[in-house]
Amino acid sequence: MPQQLSFDLPVRPSLAAGDYVVSEANEAAYVMVCEQAWPVGKMALIGAPGAGKTHLARVWQAQMGGHIWQAGGLDAGGGLPPDGANLVIEDMERLPRSAEEYVFHVHNHILNTGGQLLVTSDRGPGDWAIRLPDLASRMQAMPAVSIGDPDEWLMTAVLAKLFADRQLVPTPDVIPFLVSKLPRSLAIAADVVAQMDAAALAHRRPLNRPLARQVLDNRAVHG
Repeated sequence: MPQQLSFDLPVRPSLAAGDYVVSEANEAAYVMVCEQAWPVGKMALIGAPGAGKTHLARVWQAQMGGHIWQAGGLDAGGGLPPDGANLVIEDMERLPRSAEEYVFHVHNHILNTGGQLLVTSDRGPGDWAIRLPDLASRMQAMPAVSIGDPDEWLMTAVLAKLFADRQLVPTPDVIPFLVSKLPRSLAIAADVVAQMDAAALAHRRPLNRPLARQVLDNRAVHG
């Protein structure tokens, strides 16, 4: 059967508060991040790639009316946020060295004017390799909460959401099969769903267990 043309259409996952799935793996992080008043006005959210840090940060942003910055896109010439602003800086481990002094001033401005700062990363503050001593000391003094490895319940719920985000309906046996075979990684789960979507479209195949097995077998071969 000839392959069907496929188009790499953007997938826009829902990051609404009601779509954030809470389980034992992330409950502590969810409760801590969504607490209205942190004792020192700042918090680090730590988790593996794909663990749900961005989604949880968006939940906090919606709750607090905050701004979201990407650490990797910052430089030395940015302005300060408004007084009392609530700010998320995502992927702090990617902060350029040239932006460290700027972020130091942003940190102080937010806390001194009554705002709150949420920082996300895939590693703890002590591993961010920040060279500016003043910023490094303030980041390392930041309370941190971690998202743990997903349990079976969370893997099941997130796989269902990943398919729904793509408007896909797999056969009922697909998600239990994937949960039984995949490592406990939401990033890998997202990759597998994307590969199943592409394979189903390219070869006009249903989203069923044989296709799921084929995708996993191909990953093992080319892994």
